[in-house]
Order: sequence, then structure tokens, then C-alpha cells
Amino acid sequence: MDEFLKQNYSLLTYSVEIIAALTGLICYKKYKHTNVKYFIWFLIYVVFIELIGSYPILVRKYDCLNDIEIFLKEIHLDRNYWFFTIFWIVGSALFYGLYFRALIKKKTFKRVVKYAIILFLTTSVIYYIINWKLFFAGRNGIIDVLGVMTILLAIGLYLIEMLLSDRILRFKKSINFYISGILIIWYLIVTPLSFYNVYFSSADWNFVILKYQIFLFANVFMYLTFTFALIYCKPKYDK
Repeated sequence: MDEFLKQNYSLLTYSVEIIAALTGLICYKKYKHTNVKYFIWFLIYVVFIELIGSYPILVRKYDCLNDIEIFLKEIHLDRNYWFFTIFWIVGSALFYGLYFRALIKKKTFKRVVKYAIILFLTTSVIYYIINWKLFFAGRNGIIDVLGVMTILLAIGLYLIEMLLSDRILRFKKSINFYISGILIIWYLIVTPLSFYNVYFSSADWNFVILKYQIFLFANVFMYLTFTFALIYCKPKYDK
């Protein structure tokens, strides 16, 4: 099982991401007049980010790319931490923050989310300017947590507003309700792992395998549930 995870983790994760993105494309016509269309675009974005972010594996795998591998090492881009920091950690926080802000009607809540996004982005830029070596060396738990807090704040205010309105009566068919719930569960599962990245090395394969298992379970759950929600929900409840 451990060997299977090491060899197929990326393939399994990528497969469920593609399933969710393809389902979004199939259902796009159904949601094109709602904000959900932006969520579908984001699912497609995730597929491309995962594909491009796998470049370190590709340059190591093929001998014909040895020169590129050497060049990437010289400019400190042979590892993809910098790429996922920009396009996943920061990118996903900005997207979900703006996405749920667009769903919120109450001006005070919208303003809070706006300032939270600005604070997160400003803090991230300043932090990596000061600690630029960490930008290339590995994921940082502080920025991870700040990004998650920004996302959960936006989701929390959206859900509070829903609870205080008659929209709560229609939540069973609202895809945004499912998206918010799925994201809360996913981030609560994977965020604590950020504090243990120091153990993520070949020196401690027990932790590496455990992390693979947790992330694989969380990713399969999240993307397959997104797939179900896209098919099951009705766009009229999210206009």
C-alpha cells in the first residue's frame, strides 16, 4: 500500500481534479448565468496548475531535459515550492476570498472580507521579501494559515448571512452551500499538516506516507463531492 501511494499519489489526485473540471465544463451551460461559472473556471485552473507544477518531476525523468534541470538549479527554481506558493496558497486564498465576497450581500461583511484579502496579500509579499530564501526552499506554515484564515473568514460570513436570511430554506440545492461546507472540512483536515513539513523527507517515510494518505483522502473527498454538487444542484438557487 505504501509503495502504491508513492507511485500513484499524483495520478490519483490529478484524476479526481480532472473529473471535477470536466464535470464543470459539461454543466457550464447550466451555471453560466450564476457566479458558479467562476468556480468552474477555477477547477480548470487547478488542473493546469497541477500539470505545470509537476515540471521538477519531468526534468528529472527525461535525460533530454538535463540541461533545463541544471539551469533551473542555477536559478533556484528546481523545486516547485515557489510555484505553488504563488498559484495555489496565495492564488486560492485570493480566489475564494473574492468568490465568497461576491456572494455576500451585507456591505459590512463585504468590507471585512475585502480588508482581510488586502491584509493577507500585503503580509505575504512583505514576508517573502524579508525571507526570500524561504520562498524557494519550502512551504511556509505561517502563510498557509493566513491564507486559510482568509478563506474561512469569507466562508463564515457567507454562511452567517445565509443563516440570517431566507436563503437557508433553499440550501439543499445550493451549490455554494456545498462548496463552502466542503472547503471547511478540507482545510480543517489538511491545514494542521503545514506545521509538520519539517518531517516531510525521506528520513521519515512514516510521516511522508501518512501525509500522502491524508491528502489523498481529502482531495478525493473534495473533488468528487464538487462533482456531485455540480450535477445535483440547481442554478436557480445560486442566482
